[in-house]
Amino acid sequence: MSVARLRDIPGFNIDRVAAAAGDDPGVLRMENLDTDIPPPAEAMEATREAIGEDEANSWLPFTGRDDLKEAVAAYIERRGGPSYDGRREIVITSGDGDAMLDALFCLTDPGDEVILTDPTYAGMLNRVRLVGAIPRLVPLYVAEGEWRLDLEALRAAVTDGTRVLFISSPSLPTGWVASDEEWSAIASICRERELWLLYLAWFESILYDDRPIRHPDALPGMRDRTVTVGAVSLEQRMIAWRVGWVVAPGDLANDVSRVQIYNGLVPSGFAQIGARVALGLPDDHLHAANAECQRRRDETLRQLDGLPVVRPAGTWSLLLDVAALGLDCVEVSDRLLEQKVAATPMRGWGGEIADRHVRFVFSNEPVERLSLLGDRVRRALPAAKAGN
Repeated sequence: MSVARLRDIPGFNIDRVAAAAGDDPGVLRMENLDTDIPPPAEAMEATREAIGEDEANSWLPFTGRDDLKEAVAAYIERRGGPSYDGRREIVITSGDGDAMLDALFCLTDPGDEVILTDPTYAGMLNRVRLVGAIPRLVPLYVAEGEWRLDLEALRAAVTDGTRVLFISSPSLPTGWVASDEEWSAIASICRERELWLLYLAWFESILYDDRPIRHPDALPGMRDRTVTVGAVSLEQRMIAWRVGWVVAPGDLANDVSRVQIYNGLVPSGFAQIGARVALGLPDDHLHAANAECQRRRDETLRQLDGLPVVRPAGTWSLLLDVAALGLDCVEVSDRLLEQKVAATPMRGWGGEIADRHVRFVFSNEPVERLSLLGDRVRRALPAAKAGN
């Protein structure tokens, strides 16, 4: 029997799909947030050189290397964010997952309410539940071919029990990117209701169609009301390094430090050294990776043309609305596997909106293989409902 805190926390679905796909090279691997685009060469070399160094093989410092903290602060500032004191306001974590959990432990008590979007990343939603807080969902909807946030529903969702707005932009699994109007509304609510903004920034600059980076902590009154979670997992494509951070203004960083010490302790020193080098590089590698992922996004959209999909403005994934075809997301995922396409059902990634969809991650397959997608998807769907 599970303890109560796990009662409403489902499995991830990704692992089930991945296990079913096995190691068949013919399967299009679109179920997991991986990429075959390598990390920056300089970061890999720095990591290799650091392995074996005594200072890179230590429990210390518990809250992360000072040079990495300063690199994170500089990285944020050069992208238009505010200035932070790296040594005092940044805690290095063992990846983005630890960072989210650390922040939620410091921002909420059991029973407090946290607002998220529907759909949202399941890792955000279920970490809210793990700390004993209560998730409240606000819908994303489609307007003019893109995802938008329902601002009226957002304002209505805030109660006296609300403590945090937990937002990622660009957002998984939709690719929603908050507009200036949406960020302004979010900031206004945080200021007026004295709420925290917990901002998951791991996809921050993975944007398409020349969209600009927007820093919510740079908005008026938001620097000291925003806690930022970041990592080198996605922008630098350093997934296995497991290095993340929490930017916590003022004395809040002391609380985050205490949680991290007893939660993840510290990532490996050599991984931190590689991460520091990556953050100090020009953005050329990122621009090249984004251009390639935009090609893959566009090919995926071309392959699914005529089906109910929404163009993502950022991230590495998009959604197919299978409920619009009268189908169930888990059933469609199973049918897709029969046609050698691994794609994850979004049940458990929000509420009724998430439940309508199957997710396709396009970052881990080259365009040439993505060209196989359309025929396989249509074979997996009933012909009449798929529009054939």
